Amino acid sequence: MSDRGTGIMAAMHALLSGFAPIWILTAIGYAAARGGLLGEQAESVLGRFVFHVAMPAALFTMVSSSRPGAFAHPSMVAFAAGTLLVSALGYAVGRRFFGHERAGAAVSGMASGYVNSANLGIPVAVHVLGDASFVAQVILFQVLVVSPVVLTLLDSGTRRGGSAPGGLRRMLTMPVRNPVIMASILGLAVSATGLRLPEAVTHSCDVLGAAAVPTALITLGLSLHGGRAGGTDRVTGRSEGDVAGPVTGRAEVGVAGPVTGRAEVGVAVALKTLVQPLVGFVVAGPLLHLPDHQVLAVVLCSALPTAQNAYLYAREYGLDTGLARNSVVASTVVSMVTLSFAAWALGPSR
Repeated sequence: MSDRGTGIMAAMHALLSGFAPIWILTAIGYAAARGGLLGEQAESVLGRFVFHVAMPAALFTMVSSSRPGAFAHPSMVAFAAGTLLVSALGYAVGRRFFGHERAGAAVSGMASGYVNSANLGIPVAVHVLGDASFVAQVILFQVLVVSPVVLTLLDSGTRRGGSAPGGLRRMLTMPVRNPVIMASILGLAVSATGLRLPEAVTHSCDVLGAAAVPTALITLGLSLHGGRAGGTDRVTGRSEGDVAGPVTGRAEVGVAGPVTGRAEVGVAVALKTLVQPLVGFVVAGPLLHLPDHQVLAVVLCSALPTAQNAYLYAREYGLDTGLARNSVVASTVVSMVTLSFAAWALGPSR
């Protein structure tokens, strides 16, 4: 077999290896919900466990062990340009054409531009690119730059943080109230100061953080059973005083029912799997003239599907989860094609 054929087979193997856990764990969650195995409150309890406990532990471990200068690379400029442009476009489309308020539009932007860099990006990068160093930078960029912006929009949109009495105070204290942002800030502080934590602390965070991705996928599977395509999630009855400030007592509902729901999912998936990698390619290649292997890294990471974080954030803030949930599933299917094409078209043997 030629080098090109071998490369294509390696890329396909990487894709299948990366996608398999997503489908299997999501299917397990769906089966558990269908059989009533975990009870009616399982989705809510597991979702809160991921958002408030497991995900912060994983992010703290990841950020605290990173290098402070991880973003100082021209490839990150290309990836960041595509992410920010497409996310802003998704936000604008959500507000202008689908009638979302600020928080709902933030979910639309996240569904359009927030990539599944951890449990899918790492295996794809290792097999196609040879290492996961660029994916690590992508993860940090999303954790330290994109997530705080999205969470700020969600917090201010669901609580009217920018206009209600005490709104400015809520905005300034959000990092303390939000476990995801707080864990990232603490991790960044540890990384910047070079502090060495006791092994018992780091190992505990490793073990706890390892539960974040599989539990999130199980929760996503639970939501697929009986979830309405454009309906609200089953968590809007939570009290106003929850720690992360997620709900206002109502959820933002789709504007025009299932048809609009499908249309909005289609727009989000197109932005995520087609527009974002195209923007990354244009910036990395014709504009910045990066080496071929860096262009491939940017396009591959940009073509990754929507991360399940979009669903978790929408669920946690009491918003309509239909767009985020369906975008995760649909973009995961479509990205198998776009990732394969990118590996074939931009691979070293092209």
